[in-house]
Amino acid sequence: MDSVTSEQRQTLHSTADNGLKIVVVGGFGVGKTTLVRSVSEIRPLNTEETMTQAGEGVDDTVGVAAKTATTVAFDFGRISLDAHNVLYLFGAPGQERFWFLWDRLFSGTLGAVVLVDTRRLADSWYAIDRLEHHGTPFVVACNDFGGPAHTPAQIREALDLADEVPLVLCDARSRESSKQVLISLVEHLRTVVAAAPRPTPHPIPEPTP
Repeated sequence: MDSVTSEQRQTLHSTADNGLKIVVVGGFGVGKTTLVRSVSEIRPLNTEETMTQAGEGVDDTVGVAAKTATTVAFDFGRISLDAHNVLYLFGAPGQERFWFLWDRLFSGTLGAVVLVDTRRLADSWYAIDRLEHHGTPFVVACNDFGGPAHTPAQIREALDLADEVPLVLCDARSRESSKQVLISLVEHLRTVVAAAPRPTPHPIPEPTP
């Protein structure tokens, strides 16, 4: 697993004045915290708590039985793009009982990453539905858990993805792989902006003689 060195954990320059927000969403245990941790230049803020018996029968742990901690609010990381632009990463909690937080996290978001475990594709439907409801551009990243192989076409069909939504493979533990996911999202955002209809300028009325 790639790690962030102390040299990379730099303080934020006082000249940085443009914050860009991206949200990482997905089902329970798909690797959202891991992705934010792997790519952030600072030690990420996280709200992981130990899972207790109180969550039994509430949280669906099928496929993630070995998971012992869970995010209860959000994860937060940062990437400095240049002296004036900073990318803020917010990882959303995956359990259904915390979904009420998602709409607040989506506020002011440029785009999102939907992280997917191909062993549990249905867990990603709610995330995709909410992003489409908000009109938030997103990419889908399949985190490698060593499950059964699926073709991109099979994944697209299972998630009912539109053709224009990018689908990428990743290993959330790898800094380089997580960076490529974010690059795919930025490229997608540029495409969405370029394709957006430009407002028609209103003609200037002729002066009345």
